[in-house]
Amino acid sequence: MAVVTQIQVRRGTAAQWTSTNPTLAAGEWGFESDTGKAKIGNGSTAWNSLSYFGGTGTVTSVTAGTGLSGGTITGSGTISLSTPVSVANGGTGITSFGTGVATWLGTPSSANLAAAVTDETGSGALVFGTSPTISGGTFADAVIRQPLVTPSFSANAYTLQLTDQGDILLASNGSTAGTINIPTNGSVAFPTGTQITIIQTGSGQLTIQATTPATTTINSTGATATAPKLRAQNSSATCIKTGTDTWYVVGDIA
Repeated sequence: MAVVTQIQVRRGTAAQWTSTNPTLAAGEWGFESDTGKAKIGNGSTAWNSLSYFGGTGTVTSVTAGTGLSGGTITGSGTISLSTPVSVANGGTGITSFGTGVATWLGTPSSANLAAAVTDETGSGALVFGTSPTISGGTFADAVIRQPLVTPSFSANAYTLQLTDQGDILLASNGSTAGTINIPTNGSVAFPTGTQITIIQTGSGQLTIQATTPATTTINSTGATATAPKLRAQNSSATCIKTGTDTWYVVGDIA
C-alpha cells in the first residue's frame, strides 16, 4: 500500500513574519500566505533581513563585489530578482546611462530625450514620425519628394487649401478654362515662404488669381500681372508667399 506524504512549509502573513522575525534554519522555507512570496533561511539571518526568493525586490544600495559596481542608488525601484542583473556604474548612482537618461525614462518627452543625447548635431527638441518641424537644417545629398495632388474644381474654380503647401497640383478643368484662387491670409494662413507648384494638365487654360484682389496682392510677369495664366497645357508655375497677403507667381505663364 502506497504511503502518501504531505509536506508543509512554515507560513504566515507578511505582518506576522515581520512581527515575530524568526531565524529560519539553513534551507528552511518560509511562505507569506497573503503576498505569495517566500524566503529560504540560512541558519543565521533573521526573517526581516532575508531576501525573497524570486519575485521582486527594491534596490536601495549597491555593494562592491556583488556583480554590481557603484555606490549609493540615487532613487529606488523594483527589479525582478529571478533574472540576472548587470549594471555598469561610473561612480555615485547609476550614471552609465548618460546624463538625463533617468529623467527621460521617467518622463519620456522629446526635450528630455534631447538632453540625454550626446552626439547630436544642431539644437532644439528631437523630432520623429510624420511631419516634423526642422528649422535651419543642412541636408547633404537630400532627396526631396513633393506630394502630387489632383484638385477638384467646382464651378470651374479651385481655391488653395492649407494642406496644399509644398505640394504639386496636377490641375485640370478638362477642356474648359478655370481659375486657381489664392485665399486671403485671414481665410487660410499659409506660412510666409510657402511654395505651391501648379501644372496645367488639361487643355482648358488656367488663371491664377486672388480670391479677394483688394486684400491679396499677386505679382507676376504675365500679361495681366495680378492674374497670370498658365501658357498652355503642361505649363507650370509656382506660387510663392512672400508676405501676409503678398504672392509671386513665377513660371511658364502668359
